Amino acid sequence: MFRTLNVVAILALIGSAIYAYSIKYETILFAEQILKMKNANQQERDQIAMMRAEFAHLIRPGRIQALADKHLDLKQLSIDQIIQPQDLPDRAPKVDSIGQKLDLLGLGEATPLPRDITGSIRGATPKQNAEAR
Repeated sequence: MFRTLNVVAILALIGSAIYAYSIKYETILFAEQILKMKNANQQERDQIAMMRAEFAHLIRPGRIQALADKHLDLKQLSIDQIIQPQDLPDRAPKVDSIGQKLDLLGLGEATPLPRDITGSIRGATPKQNAEAR
């Protein structure tokens, strides 16, 4: 009896040691994965910063002006090309094209309210029915 208890205790000790080591190595694995993710995140941030710097370099006004002068062949703006707001023509009136089409088809008039067999309007109060007649 004493020997079986010793064997069981030794097996439990070995099992708990194996379990503790497996948890230790899982923890080390997860710590390495976190470190890899942090490094990848930092690399992405560095790339974003580099792209922002490149974009800022590309949109410099002096560079754009030089490219416009070289490729667009723009002419200088003269003073007679500038007009005052009162010189602009008035806006055209807004046209309801759908309404015009409905009027042409004869569908622009108001539709009559639905009436039941007695001649009263459905869903209306007696006062409204009296006014409609």
